[in-house]
Amino acid sequence: MSYVNPADFAKKMIDAGEAKVFMSTKDTLIRAYMAGAILALAAAFAVTVTVNTGEPLIGALLFPVGFCMLYLLGFDLLTGVFTLVPLALIDRRPGVTLRGMLRNWGLVFCGNFAGAFTVAVFMAIIVTFGFSEAPNAVGEKIGHIGEGRTLGYAAHGAAGMLTLFVRAVMCNWMVSTGVVAAMMSTTVSGKVIAMWMPILIFFYMGFEHSIVNMFLFPAGLLLGGQFTIMDYMIWNEIPTVLGNLVGGLTFVGAMIYATHHKTSPRRTADATAEAPARPAAVPAE
Repeated sequence: MSYVNPADFAKKMIDAGEAKVFMSTKDTLIRAYMAGAILALAAAFAVTVTVNTGEPLIGALLFPVGFCMLYLLGFDLLTGVFTLVPLALIDRRPGVTLRGMLRNWGLVFCGNFAGAFTVAVFMAIIVTFGFSEAPNAVGEKIGHIGEGRTLGYAAHGAAGMLTLFVRAVMCNWMVSTGVVAAMMSTTVSGKVIAMWMPILIFFYMGFEHSIVNMFLFPAGLLLGGQFTIMDYMIWNEIPTVLGNLVGGLTFVGAMIYATHHKTSPRRTADATAEAPARPAAVPAE
């Protein structure tokens, strides 16, 4: 059968987290770089489709192609390792330490950012003909996205920060569900279908993904967006990373681990509850 039952894919999640902790620095960086670049290209593709068709749903329907490609190629996103690597630590796998987990997260963050930034530079060149003219319609759209999702949150103060954080939590709830869903099948078609659904939800609903934002906001700055690097870091990237961590680990990794890997003993029938009721005592005459 192509379907993998929950107990088995829960173990696969822990095994995957353990493998990522012990991966070499070179392999971790290369895989993270390529994941960031491919996801950024998918985001650019989705924005282009949205601008050309005027229909955001079409862009959202097509965006998951990038996520599916990077997953099938074995590349790593920060959102995924936020969910998988801690499970190996919680499960007390030999040699898995807090330091090793943080090392993996740091390397993947750097690799993802480098890959996304590379595509941001490439796209900025494309939409401006090598910075020789004003950005085209796609470039203008990217610049406005950066403004709305930094200054827009800042304008609402604490309420804006809360909204940003919750959108980031919801994002990695869906994205990590896609990562786990791919483990439910042993066929390429099954993996793609399982990944496509939650990724479509996150993108169309405008949730905050730290790696997608590593492309959108640097590209927006390169294209003349009216916000600063500090706006980007404080009013988007840092809270988004934290929200992605909470969403993936709490609502996906920990939940699946708790109920499918560390299952509680089955309940037994309560003999007392099932015993027939005693007849009422007959009063003495």
